[in-house]
Amino acid sequence: MKATARAHPIQGLVKYHGMRDPELRLPYHDSISVCTAPSNTTTTVEFRSDAREDSYVVDGEKVTGRGAERIAAVVEHVRDLAGIDHAVRFESENSFQSNVGFGSSSSGFAAAAMALTAAAGLDLTRPEISTVARRGSSSAARAVTGAYSHLYAGLNDHDCRSERIETDLEDDVRIVAGLVPAYKETEQAHAEAADSHMFQARMAHVHGQIAEMRDALRAADFDRAFELAEHDSLSLAATTMTGPAGWVYWQPRTLAIFNAVRDLRSERDVPAYFSTDTGASVYVNTTADYADEVEAAVADCGVETEVWGVGGPAEILDESAALF
Repeated sequence: MKATARAHPIQGLVKYHGMRDPELRLPYHDSISVCTAPSNTTTTVEFRSDAREDSYVVDGEKVTGRGAERIAAVVEHVRDLAGIDHAVRFESENSFQSNVGFGSSSSGFAAAAMALTAAAGLDLTRPEISTVARRGSSSAARAVTGAYSHLYAGLNDHDCRSERIETDLEDDVRIVAGLVPAYKETEQAHAEAADSHMFQARMAHVHGQIAEMRDALRAADFDRAFELAEHDSLSLAATTMTGPAGWVYWQPRTLAIFNAVRDLRSERDVPAYFSTDTGASVYVNTTADYADEVEAAVADCGVETEVWGVGGPAEILDESAALF
């Protein structure tokens, strides 16, 4: 009862903010994202009848506290679905820096859900597995189905699951990642989302954003899709900054990248749009022809950069890829 899986993290395009149910991690509204590759998380799990307790290790470190509780929520759900009570050994590795705003929880829990359900002998579709991953992180649901995916809001697993959006806007897209390392606290921001006076304003317009984004992706309209993503990043920040804790995630280099991207568009007519999730690091969405020029402009802001493409769905790997 052992399996290994790999998943890619997500960049939110129309981001969710706040949870209606923090235990099942049911979001208040729909969300759409794109997976980034080759950045990934690889996870191996094994259910063992001869072990007494679960063990969780991520990037070589034993996971305790709230992190262990979140993994346990997914593990317990899989055990319930499979009707087993074996202890689990869980090991995971990220190919990219975590907790800096690049979606490590999304790839982490997507890979966990894929590996756990396979090791438990469950035969589930990816949308069904997305409901398992969602118990660790709502964004992980979209990392299970991969590429451009839509997580529907709902009050149960039948409604609140992810589906992939078919679009030709994949092969030519490049995502320049500008690393701005700064601590972020995502869970508390979600917990207090509804306390912001901007939250109802966001709720009022986000459904139109979802419809516009789906239409832009179906039409493979790069500029419309990623301009929407840029504006959604500003909307999300307005909501987090006006909550009780007044979260301000952006750093000076974050703003420098924003300005560099706007200069690229206005002065050089380069198709480039910035986007942030909950954190200071920045995604800059562009096309293959302009990736080098955009990366150079982002690097000039004094940050480390990587260039990513669009990643596919979470997948089960061969036994030779196992971490133990």
